[in-house]
Amino acid sequence: MSKVESTQSMNNATRGIEIRTRSRWIADTIELISSMRFAISLLTVISIASVIGTVVTQNEPMPNYVNQFGPFWFEVLSKFSVYSVYSAWWFLLIMAFLVASTSLCLVRNAPKMIRDMRSWRDSVREQSLRNFHHHVEWSVPAAPGVLAQESAQRVAAAGYQVKLVEKDGATLLTAKQGAANKLGYIFAHAAIVIICVGGLLDSNLPIRVQQWLFDKEPFVGNGIIAEIPQQHRLGLGNPAFRGNTMIPEGASSNTAIIPAGEGVMIQELPFTLQLDKFIVDFYSTGMPKLFASKVIVTDHESGKSFPATIEVNKPLTYKGYAVFQSSFEDGGSRLKLAGFPMQGSSSAQFAVEGEVGKSTPLLGSGGSEYAIEWTGFRPFNVENTAGNGQDVRAVDQKKSFNERLDQRLGSAANPEKNKDLKNVGPSVQYKLRDKNGQAREFNNYMLPVQLDGAEVFLAGVRESPAESFRYLRIPADDKGSVSEWMRLRAAIGDPKLREIAARRYGENVPLGATADPKLREQLQASALRGLNVFAGDSEASGYIAVARFIGKLPEEQQEKTADIFMKILNGAMWELWQVARAKDGLPAAAPSEQNGRFLRLATDALADAFFYGAPVMLQLRGFDEVKASVFQVTRAPGQNVVYLGCLLLVLGVFAMLYVRERRLWVWIRPAEGNGGAQALMAMSTQRRGLDFDKEFERLKAALAGK
Repeated sequence: MSKVESTQSMNNATRGIEIRTRSRWIADTIELISSMRFAISLLTVISIASVIGTVVTQNEPMPNYVNQFGPFWFEVLSKFSVYSVYSAWWFLLIMAFLVASTSLCLVRNAPKMIRDMRSWRDSVREQSLRNFHHHVEWSVPAAPGVLAQESAQRVAAAGYQVKLVEKDGATLLTAKQGAANKLGYIFAHAAIVIICVGGLLDSNLPIRVQQWLFDKEPFVGNGIIAEIPQQHRLGLGNPAFRGNTMIPEGASSNTAIIPAGEGVMIQELPFTLQLDKFIVDFYSTGMPKLFASKVIVTDHESGKSFPATIEVNKPLTYKGYAVFQSSFEDGGSRLKLAGFPMQGSSSAQFAVEGEVGKSTPLLGSGGSEYAIEWTGFRPFNVENTAGNGQDVRAVDQKKSFNERLDQRLGSAANPEKNKDLKNVGPSVQYKLRDKNGQAREFNNYMLPVQLDGAEVFLAGVRESPAESFRYLRIPADDKGSVSEWMRLRAAIGDPKLREIAARRYGENVPLGATADPKLREQLQASALRGLNVFAGDSEASGYIAVARFIGKLPEEQQEKTADIFMKILNGAMWELWQVARAKDGLPAAAPSEQNGRFLRLATDALADAFFYGAPVMLQLRGFDEVKASVFQVTRAPGQNVVYLGCLLLVLGVFAMLYVRERRLWVWIRPAEGNGGAQALMAMSTQRRGLDFDKEFERLKAALAGK
């Protein structure tokens, strides 16, 4: 052999080794993917992901998750697409691998099972039948052919398929029953493939494909839907999606909003939905019991319109699209409010109008500019007001008004606690944003609420949506308004009125005839000091300012001084109230228990007003409610595919559990000696049990007469 031929032979051998190695690697990979352990591992991961998707609410606005988990964990969980598990790339990849694994398993095993179902297993030998656990032998005087025919008839009568085979000078009767058990395996595995394919069809995989191939991308930010560019819109050819659309009464929509990461995609619809009227009914607890939307559907292709009613669990199905009643929102209710200054010495109210979902400019004290962002309106609020003695003041940082009420609402409530569910009236929610973009959110009730035996107006405030509202309690006056408290608040902010009130206090304090005349001057000075301390400054006011003032004294004098200070302050506040009323041309308030209680609550509210942190307080005076219905619009071509998969799964599980395969053989040969026939019967099954033992005994008695 020449050197060239030797080199070529070595190269051919090397290539052959590489081809065999590659073939073996491919075979090993296919073996792994189609193995049971690989499929079980995938199912385990899918189960864990499904648990996460159940525990964590999916496809919520991203700020909700930031508030729930905090900035750090929000970023960590976002990397793994925890907020949209079922549409995450890794979840879809696992589903695809599961489809591939189960399909390969079917391709490998289904032909063998079908061949086994069709097989009569007539290649057995006489000696192998004697090795079966269930076997019996007997002899009869009848001829072998007659015995074979009689045995075949009796076995067929027992529900078996029968075949007679002549071999080795004998007759083999082979029978089978329950061969469809193998179909259970095939159906169950095919069902997994079909259900997964249906799930992939109804996932956001079609949207991802459009993003990859057609440069579609989510829209981030705010804008008018009609003006959103085409690269953020999905056409009518999109085969599967799940989106939402909110329609106020009298308005219409022909698009759906699909959450996509930190943005949204706009899905075009082949019809327009117009909300004619939204109907909502409530239980006595305030929980909704009926959502219903009366809509008008207009087809874009034909131009025809028809009315329809959409209720919870009663969707509208049209042209392959399903429109579900999801929830309801405010559709832009028009509000009328009265504004009250919360700073300075003025108590003059002013009118404010707004519309939910929009913004209203506001000129604050000192010429500062604010914007009122109207975020919500509720026409009624059913709350538990039986919380006498519960501290729900704004200064209670540990538990807010909502948290106190939540202890008495919901499934966690103690049924032994008293409940007094009442409709406490409408409420308005808004944000007050300054020119620097800083904002606080407020939630104010329109009507006074009975708490701790007194009627108070609740004015809630919070720094961010992650917090619960803390409520300032403003006592209602004898006319059921906040006017008296606002008058007193303005008076405490006026230095001149504080001086007049301090002088009146010094003059009206009853002293004995022998009292030092300078004592009244000292009382006047003390009253003025108390009012000035309580009025406070930019750093502190109310009881906090009082505590700081007393805290500067020696410790042994603080308790006695505090007692005297508060007595003087209470008397001075009474005189301040009278001065404020006189300034507005009103008669003096009569000394009574009712007015005394009002003043105590008013003083507490003035102390808490420091935490309100707003230049104005807005009180709802009237409204024109506009409801909006939130619909979920879906297109799910995989739905029927999943139904087919579920049907196959039920049939497969039924076949595997309740259809038992049985095999029976009877070897019949001529008897040795005086003629007749010798028979050997054997039976087998995949799962032995008492039923199989009993059936063997019945067939043995029928065939062998034993």
